[in-house]
Amino acid sequence: MIYFDNAATGGRKPDSVIRAVHASISGLCGNPGRSGHALSIALAEQVFACREHLRRFFRANSSDRVILTKNCTEALNIALFGLIRGQKRFKKPHIVSTVAEHNSVLRPLFFLERTGEIELTLVPLTDGKVLPESIAAAVRKNTLACAFTLASNVTGADIDPAAVRALLPAEVYTVCDGAQACGHVPVDMKSAGIDALAVAGHKGMHGIQGSGALLFSERLELAPFMFGGTGSESFNPAMPDFYPDKLEAGTLSCPAAASLTEGVLYLETHMDGAAQKVYSMTERLAAGLQKIPNVRVFSRPNRCGIVAFSCTKLQSEFFAQELSDDYRIAVRGGLHCAPKMHDALGSGRNGLVRASLSEFNSPAEVEQFLAAAKEIASRF
Repeated sequence: MIYFDNAATGGRKPDSVIRAVHASISGLCGNPGRSGHALSIALAEQVFACREHLRRFFRANSSDRVILTKNCTEALNIALFGLIRGQKRFKKPHIVSTVAEHNSVLRPLFFLERTGEIELTLVPLTDGKVLPESIAAAVRKNTLACAFTLASNVTGADIDPAAVRALLPAEVYTVCDGAQACGHVPVDMKSAGIDALAVAGHKGMHGIQGSGALLFSERLELAPFMFGGTGSESFNPAMPDFYPDKLEAGTLSCPAAASLTEGVLYLETHMDGAAQKVYSMTERLAAGLQKIPNVRVFSRPNRCGIVAFSCTKLQSEFFAQELSDDYRIAVRGGLHCAPKMHDALGSGRNGLVRASLSEFNSPAEVEQFLAAAKEIASRF
C-alpha cells in the first residue's frame, strides 16, 4: 500500500528507531525512577537522556521542563489547563487562539470558556492562513496567552512563531501546537520566544505511537493536570512542587522515550534533506491535482508534506475510500479534527481529502497517486 497518511501518524520509522524500541521491550523491563536497583536507575538515565536530547533539539532552557507525554494532545492539555489554572494575574484571563486549530487546542479552550474560567477569541484566516498581525490585533489588557498551531494539520499552512512573538506584549505567553511542524521545520524555542511547545512524537519526530512531549520556558509555572504516583515525595498528599515530577503522574513509557531519542538523533543528520524532498513532492502533487477537472487544491507546497483537496463530484470520505479500495492508497478524508478550519475554508460540509507525505515516500508514488485521483475524478 502507498501510505500518504503521515499527518495522522508516521508510516515508516528509521531503522535506528525500530532497533531502539526492540531493545527496550526485548530486554528486562523496569520502572524508571521507582526503585533503587541497577535496572531502574539505568532506565531513569535513558529517560533523562531523552529529555536532554529534546531540550537541545528544540533549544529549550531546562531538561527538567521537558515533560514526557503519550501524545501532543496530552501535552497541550497539560499546558493549557496548567497555565490557566496556575496563573494568578487575572481573575478571568483572555486567551487568543485561531480557527486553524486542531480539537486538541479548541476543545480544552471551549471547555474552559464554558466553565467561565477564560474569555476566548479565535482569529480568522487571511488568504487561507493565520497572520501574526491578526493574532497580535486580538490581544487585550487581560490576555494571558496566545495558543496557535505552527502548521495546519489540514493544509500545511505555517506561521512563524518569532513573528508572532515580536508583535506581542512581553507579558503575553505563546503556547504552540507543534504536532505537524516538529521534525519537518526547525523550531528554536529560544530565538522564537516560544513559552510552551507541544510535540507529537509519532509523526515528524519518527517516534512510536504513545510518545510526545511538552517543553516550556522558565517564565511559566504550570499547575498539575494529573495526579498520582511520581516515585518522589510519596508522603506528600499533593504533587511534588518541582519539575518534571509535578506534571508527570504514573509510569513513563521507556520504549516511547527510546524512540524519541533515536528520532532526534536521526533528524539531526537527515531533517534538511528530508524537508527538501518532501517540499518537492508536495509541489508536484499540488500542481498535478490542479490540472484534474473538478478538483480544487487548498494547499501550497510545504515542508510538512500536506496537500489537501476536494472533488466537486464526490464527498471527501468517499474519495479516500476509493483510493484505498481500488488503488491501495492510504489518505484521510473528512474534517481532520479541525472543524473551524474547514468552516473557514468553506469545506465544512464535505471535508477535504488530505494526502500527507514523508521522506520515505517517493516521486513515483506521487505519480501513481495523481493517476488514481484523475481516474476517480473522471468516474463520477
